[in-house]
Amino acid sequence: MDFDSKSQLRVTQPLATIATSRNEDWWQTRHQQKLAEIQIIHQPLDILFLGDSITHAWEVEGEKSWQQHFAHLQVCNLGYAGDRTEHLLWRIQQGEIANLEAKTVVLLIGTNNAGHRLDSPQDIAAGVEAILTELKQRLPHSKIILMAIFPRSRNTNKPMRRRVDATNLLLKEFADGKQVIWLDINHHFLTEDGTLLESVMPDLLHPNDLQYDIWAKEVLNNFDAW
Repeated sequence: MDFDSKSQLRVTQPLATIATSRNEDWWQTRHQQKLAEIQIIHQPLDILFLGDSITHAWEVEGEKSWQQHFAHLQVCNLGYAGDRTEHLLWRIQQGEIANLEAKTVVLLIGTNNAGHRLDSPQDIAAGVEAILTELKQRLPHSKIILMAIFPRSRNTNKPMRRRVDATNLLLKEFADGKQVIWLDINHHFLTEDGTLLESVMPDLLHPNDLQYDIWAKEVLNNFDAW
């Protein structure tokens, strides 16, 4: 919060909630490619993935698991490396889910708000809430699996881990058990004392191929439950 010249309280809108595009050529190209893809994709989709590099990497580290678990389904990946909540919000508002029908949406976003700009948990949660509001309006019949932000940094005392953990406590409150389902699979990635190892996430942020297999199975367990 800040104050104007008349000393009246003025609330500053979190950057995480302001729809914003990115200027990188690859990002703009991917956006155009995805707009074209959704025009010809067979609908309704079974699963629509929305997110950042961790979702994007279903096409890299997660490719084997994608083919193994989702090849028999209609699935679309709208993950973009480096995206924060405001970038995904912009993509949603600029046509990436226009005229789509999806049985299930898997949403994982926010780690780059925590890492790139060191946003507060409250601001990150506000960004995710803005996205959920858009999804409910544009895909009113879709079930939304809201993923807990995956753990980052080696242990629970690291500032980045603490920021992510605090954010997840706020995000969990957005789940209503009806349209929005909370899914926290972070225990799969951690040792009993909460340590994150390079054998799970080589850079202590991005999962390796084995973790995508776990993620796929957890998504399908929830997808099949509906």
